[in-house]
Amino acid sequence: MSKTLLITGGASGIGAETARQAATRGYDIAINYRTRDAQAKQVVADIEAKGGKAIALRGDMAREADIVRLFEETEKALGPITHLVNSAGSNGKRGRVDELDAAVISDLFAINVIGLMLCCREASRRMSTKNGGKGGVIVNVSSMAATLGGRLGSSAYAASKGAVDAFTKGFAREAAAEGIRVNSLRPGMVLTEMTEGRLKDAAFRASIEASIPMGRVGTSAEIAQAVLWLLSDESSFIAGAMLDASGGGYMI
Repeated sequence: MSKTLLITGGASGIGAETARQAATRGYDIAINYRTRDAQAKQVVADIEAKGGKAIALRGDMAREADIVRLFEETEKALGPITHLVNSAGSNGKRGRVDELDAAVISDLFAINVIGLMLCCREASRRMSTKNGGKGGVIVNVSSMAATLGGRLGSSAYAASKGAVDAFTKGFAREAAAEGIRVNSLRPGMVLTEMTEGRLKDAAFRASIEASIPMGRVGTSAEIAQAVLWLLSDESSFIAGAMLDASGGGYMI
């Protein structure tokens, strides 16, 4: 049976690494991106160079029309979507609660929560046996920030990821009897394009690593392996779970 995996935010970081690793396991890959055109095309080229099949599709996860088009174009190019990874996300703007800006919060939730929910809607419409589908697997990329409210200055981001976890649990219960498994993966601090700027500060990195029981930040490859396990049949009885990939969590 062919496996078609759609990854939102697949041009960089965890999404890109998941795409590369998934292609070696027999998935056909659709990589969504918003602005990272060159990076998305490079991921596709890397996959094709190893004999895999991949496409890159531009789309803004804060726009419903883009999300609907993304699913339609993926199916047109690769066939029915069997697997979905919602990896697209925004950090928003760090700051105290008394500094919050309504427009920034709105954009943050539009991508991290509403966009993710709409992607799950489109997947469910296609995967659910109730709707004539053959089932499927969805992994929502959350964050350890959801568990403790995030590090100082990240309460809005943490709230958006808390919403992802709550939605994942509810959706998983709704979809389980219709052939869809839905789980959430919560990375801790991972070295990606999104975090590398701050982690270049040696003092900051040392303080972060001191708060992680394993004493180091994670890599995109490690998180991708956890995503792929949740996508695979090896996790066939797991639904509505929150898998922490965080080096032991936080010590704050």
